[in-house]
Amino acid sequence: MNYPSKLVEQAVAEISKLPGIGKKTALRLALHLLKQEEKYSFQLAEAIIKLRKETTYCSSCHHISEAELCQVCADSRRDRSMICVVEESPDILAIENTGQYMGLYHVLGGIISPIEGIGPADLNIESLISRVAQGGVKEIILAISATMEGDTTAFYLFKRLKNYQVKITTLARGLPIGSELEYTDEATLGRSILARTNYEI
Repeated sequence: MNYPSKLVEQAVAEISKLPGIGKKTALRLALHLLKQEEKYSFQLAEAIIKLRKETTYCSSCHHISEAELCQVCADSRRDRSMICVVEESPDILAIENTGQYMGLYHVLGGIISPIEGIGPADLNIESLISRVAQGGVKEIILAISATMEGDTTAFYLFKRLKNYQVKITTLARGLPIGSELEYTDEATLGRSILARTNYEI
């Protein structure tokens, strides 16, 4: 692909590193930025820099946050006897959009995947066990994708949690097998939370 300048080529190379954006889309975005007022580009750059520098992770649940505790953990109205375990932060956003859940969350930071070299030690599992061990938690909801790796992760968590006095449930299998929570429509996800079932081996 030919570029009008080295600077445009450099911008395209960086923009195309974003997921789902190819070289053509990156070029279109770069040219769009050039057409806008200069302050637009500076505001975008500033927002990205602030996002990177000031975003942290909740010390309790590992959700994206701007403070030590995320908005969910800091909300006194949430039911602290329930913890919904998810793979990544976008799953929390998907569940919150259903309006069907008022408990807390725990972000694993991925799922167990031997093929990709991800084991239990690479995930936020020990902090989940610590939260349960402290007491007060009555139910753990395993809201993990219905894939082979997701089932492996759920089974591992079940084994680690079964000796605690806590009910372990999973989302109803109205969710398609192999689907990712983040892309499930809100109505289906909401029904799955309400119709959750006891986790069984």
